[in-house]
Parts: sequence; C-alpha cells; structure tokens
Amino acid sequence: MTDIHTIFSIAIRAIKANKMRSVLTSLGIIIGVAAVIIMLSIGNGTQISIQNEMKTMGSNLIIIRSGVATSSGARGGHGSQPTMKAADGDAIQAKISQIRLAAPVLEETAQIVYGNANWATGITGTDNRFFAIKEWDLSYGRQFNEADIKNASKTAILGQTVVSELFGDVDPIGRTIRIKGIPFKVIGVLSKRGQSSMGQDQDDVVYIPITTAQKKVMGTILPDQVRHIMLQAIDTDSTYTAQDDIRELLRQRHNLGANKEDDFVIMNLTQMMEMMKNSTQIMTILLGAIASISLLVGGIGIMNIMLVSVTERTREIGIRMAIGAKAWDIRWQFLMESMVLSLIGGLFGVIIGLAGSELVSIFTSLTAKTSIFYVLLPFSFAGLVGLFFGFYPAYKASLLNPINALRYE
Repeated sequence: MTDIHTIFSIAIRAIKANKMRSVLTSLGIIIGVAAVIIMLSIGNGTQISIQNEMKTMGSNLIIIRSGVATSSGARGGHGSQPTMKAADGDAIQAKISQIRLAAPVLEETAQIVYGNANWATGITGTDNRFFAIKEWDLSYGRQFNEADIKNASKTAILGQTVVSELFGDVDPIGRTIRIKGIPFKVIGVLSKRGQSSMGQDQDDVVYIPITTAQKKVMGTILPDQVRHIMLQAIDTDSTYTAQDDIRELLRQRHNLGANKEDDFVIMNLTQMMEMMKNSTQIMTILLGAIASISLLVGGIGIMNIMLVSVTERTREIGIRMAIGAKAWDIRWQFLMESMVLSLIGGLFGVIIGLAGSELVSIFTSLTAKTSIFYVLLPFSFAGLVGLFFGFYPAYKASLLNPINALRYE
C-alpha cells in the first residue's frame, strides 16, 4: 500500500493544479466553520454573562415582595399593597431552617449633594445582611453597626460611581453628604461591581440603615414597612423546598384566612436564572446546528468537485492501477484530497471565526467568548465532512476498470 506521505504529496499537487477551484470548493467549509465558532462563542458569552449576573446578585436567592393593591377595580403592580415588614424577614430567618439570611430592603431615587456637586441615584435602606447575601465587600471604611440600626443613625455607604461623581479623587470617608436635605456621614465605600447583564450600573447606589430609611428619609405607611425582603437559602434545592414554608408562615403572620389570597409575592431568582441559562444553552445548540448546515453544504460541494476530478483523471487512475496500485490506494488518494481541502478550509474558517468573535464583542452589545472546545469541534467536524463526502467519489474511482480507464479520452 502506498505510504501516507506519498498520498498526501499527490493530494497537494492535485489541489495546487486547480487553485481557484480548490478555493471555491473550500469556501463552504470556511464559512461553515467560521459561522459555528461565532455562534457558539456568542452563546457561550451569554451564558457567562448570566453566571456573572447570578454572582453579583448573590447565590440561592428568594425575593418576597408586597402584594397587589386593588382600588375601584384597578389593580396596581407588585408592591403596591404595603404588607411586608422587616420583622417578617427576621421571623423567616429564625423559624425556617432552609433560610440562612433575610435582609429588609426599602428603595427610592433621590438627589444627593456634596458641596457644589450633586447626583441623582438610588437610595437603599437595608442592613449588613444585604451585603452578605450579595457577597459584596467594602473597598474601605466600615459597615453599619448595631447602634446605626438601633438608633436610625444618619450614616451612608456609597457605591464607586457615586464616589466618583461627588468626590472625584477626594477620600469620602467621614465627609457629609445630603440626601433630601438631610446630612449623612459617609462611613464606607463598596468594591466595584460594574454593569449588570441588563446594563444597570450596580455601583450607582447609596446604602443607609433600614431604620433611617423608614423613619427619616422615605417614610412608610405602616411601621417597619419595607418594599421587599431578600432571602438567601442554604443551597439551591432549598430555594424550592422553602417556598411552601415561607408562604405558610407569612399567611399566619398576616392573619390571612383560608379563602384570602396571598398579600405577598414569592420570587425564586435562582429558578429564574437557571431557566435563562437553560434557554441560552438551547439557543446556543440551535445556533450551532443552523451554522453547521453550511458545513454540510460545503461537504456536498467537495463531493461534486471530487466526482468531477475522478472523471478528469480517469486515465491517470488507469495508469496507476496498471502499474500495481490497489483499490484502496486509489480510495486513499481521493479521500486524502477531500480531507485536505476540508481541513484547509477549516483552518481558514477558524481564523475568520476567531476574528469575527472579537469583532462581535467590540462592535455590538453581544459578548462572544471563545474556547478551545468551540474551535476544535467545528474544525474536527470539517475533517469528518471531508472524509464522509469524499468517500463516494473515492469508492467510485477505485471501481474503475483499468483497461477502460486507460482507453478513456
């Protein structure tokens, strides 16, 4: 049997003999491999963005919001009925074993002022459990202490964006800002978080003690009222199993009879994020499958050209058989040409795909993240396409009768 090196040399010479035809034949493979890499990279980048979003939100999260208020037949949105209290969160943390932490949250937007600078930002009243749930550390300064919460002290912890807009390069610790005209002492600055996957600046926020928000800044209709309660379960499974216990406890605390609807809404953010992640994975597979059609089309093109090549080189095949070449020698010759065409196209497709992924990240809002797997997969598939679609022409060539092949004009 002819050695692989000789077969490869013959294949290269045949490809070089028809350069333009070889380029056009490989074009389908080039486009297919590039398209698969770009589509898979976009899907992978989206999944990574969702995972990063989950990390910034915190792990194993459940949010409880106030219910829906109805007035004269008109129904408000979630939270329009003020029913949740900070004490509800304390009770959930104390009585439901699947819940590790419960943080009260009261929010609104307000103008804050420092000297001649001012900035409109989100004001959030909460306590230190909020930062533990979000796994958000301070860059410098301190968190709220028990006295801050108990005495409703006028202290504030700032996000990096607020520090930049109000203070520039000045150290904000110990300085006084005004929120709705009320003076607050800055005690801490949070580490930088950046934008969420929805484009929201997570560092553009000011945190104050929950009691201060309730009594001095935002005001509440009911004592101890909060907008929502953020819960952290001990693990992912507990975010599902704890929901029934939470619902039962809150219905008891809110004195809801058997025929009354819940006056609160339980949202499992872990479930929502997992659904988004699964949907993205399915979309990635679909996009990759659609892009792979180009590879199959390229394979059909290679098969057609190889059939033409068999016809053009019938006399050459007859000569090789006449001097002792076996059927498998002829098959390997044409299979090698088909695979080399595919792999050369795959190589250029990889280069274009990697460049295209970078351009997508630079010039669009999409994030494309490549990996070695997303490069090797379409490149290997390109080789298999060449082998598969090259087999029939190679087999047809090996069946030629040497005498008839020698007589072919």
